[in-house]
Amino acid sequence: MNKKKIINDPVYGFISIPSELVFDLIEHPYFQRLRYIKQLGMTHLVYPGALHTRFHHALGAMHLMSTAIETLCNKGQDMTDEEQEAVTIAILLHDIGHGPFSHALEQSIVQGISHEDISTAMMDRINRDLGGKLQMAIDIFNDTYHKKFLHQLVSSQLDMDRMDYLNRDSFFTGVSEGVISSERIIKMLNVVDDHIVVEEKGIYSIENFLISRRLMYWQVYLHKTVIAAEQLLGKILKRARELALKGIPLFATPALSHFLVNTINKEAFKKEEEHLDIFSTLDDSDIMSAIKVWAGCDDFVLATLCHNLINRKLYHVDISTRVSSQHHLDDLLKAAVNKYHITADEAHYFVFTDTIRNNAYKVGDGNIRILMKDGTIKDITEASDYSSLGALTRTVKKHITCYAKDLV
Repeated sequence: MNKKKIINDPVYGFISIPSELVFDLIEHPYFQRLRYIKQLGMTHLVYPGALHTRFHHALGAMHLMSTAIETLCNKGQDMTDEEQEAVTIAILLHDIGHGPFSHALEQSIVQGISHEDISTAMMDRINRDLGGKLQMAIDIFNDTYHKKFLHQLVSSQLDMDRMDYLNRDSFFTGVSEGVISSERIIKMLNVVDDHIVVEEKGIYSIENFLISRRLMYWQVYLHKTVIAAEQLLGKILKRARELALKGIPLFATPALSHFLVNTINKEAFKKEEEHLDIFSTLDDSDIMSAIKVWAGCDDFVLATLCHNLINRKLYHVDISTRVSSQHHLDDLLKAAVNKYHITADEAHYFVFTDTIRNNAYKVGDGNIRILMKDGTIKDITEASDYSSLGALTRTVKKHITCYAKDLV
């Protein structure tokens, strides 16, 4: 079988598959599942074009990694063929453990386990099936490989993951502020003392990268209507799980039902392979098919929430630097109880608070290092002459109040 395929990508053009092993991994059911998981969760309810998938993103990140490998090798960095293939596999599989609708349901489906943990479990399973061929890739992914700069290409504040999703999400949403010069940034990469650095002439591209990341968070990832949709989706699953644990029968695919009726923590997920097998069949379609049926169920709360999501009757969201007053919340909760004839506990599905955070750059957490012309290394915040760049290191925390629009 010819495994030297090319893929036509809307962002980069033609992408080459670099090896037969990489081709086999793309063909694997665990990876093919990513075709059915949206990259941006419920964001398409705000930006209609945002229907691209985790499958798109993983292939794009793989392409950028190939460019980074070529750049570093041309600059004299010593990377064996095995290391090049391994770091490519690590970025290809970095999101393989994502649950339905990406981050929107990460904490709802499995308790206390992140998608990175599930990605590692899936990679371990594939590695076992392939007789250990992925071991170096797993070591790089887990940052246990002796060449630390390889992990930084996969996971850091300037990795191929972030570079691809900023450009890709910008492309599909139409939000031009997210466009970054990923090709130029990659051409400016080098390695010093086992750390990825950016040559000084790439400073302006890095500044643009950080500013674009901040703007994309406010305009896309933390857009108030995106927050409203993802909060509604989370409340739907929470209510369904609450009912399922009480023994109330609900329609669900076998995969979704497994995670609704069982409380599965991190340890159980790791020890019992059944959970991973079932998780690997779960995607967006399981959730949406259930929501369409639940919209007609007997439980008023679940049926109303599902009906609201299907018909895009989302929460009203107030975003503020201050916590909403308890008096205001109490008034809204009473209004929900009276309007819907529900209990005070059930009213919290229609009125609640939460927090959001935007942090474009964290100093000390895998710094972006600039290689100055005199050979010294500086953090980007020191090397840049852009006076506002330091502000990007501060975490902006805001409080949100969500409530059904018909309560006011």
